[in-house]
Amino acid sequence: MKVVHLVARGLVQGVGYRMWCAARAEALGLEGWARNRRDGTVEAVFAGEADAVDEMLEACRSGPPMARVDALDVREGPGALLDLRDGQGGFVVLATA
Repeated sequence: MKVVHLVARGLVQGVGYRMWCAARAEALGLEGWARNRRDGTVEAVFAGEADAVDEMLEACRSGPPMARVDALDVREGPGALLDLRDGQGGFVVLATA
């Protein structure tokens, strides 16, 4: 299982980026979460088969139609990052942090 943590910068809030992440991640069979951050970025964690995670990361570089992704900071992370789902499975959209 591959786990990645990303922060998307640009016009990524108010354009459905988190919900787009959730739908795309579920379609790829990934687990994780996405949330807005108060600094205007979107933070997400994706976990699953390496090929599916890589496909998700590539899609996140452009995001949904109204988004403008200026930068995508990605790092591999520990599985403990999934714990923020607070016991929920699958992919969830979390409250703003």
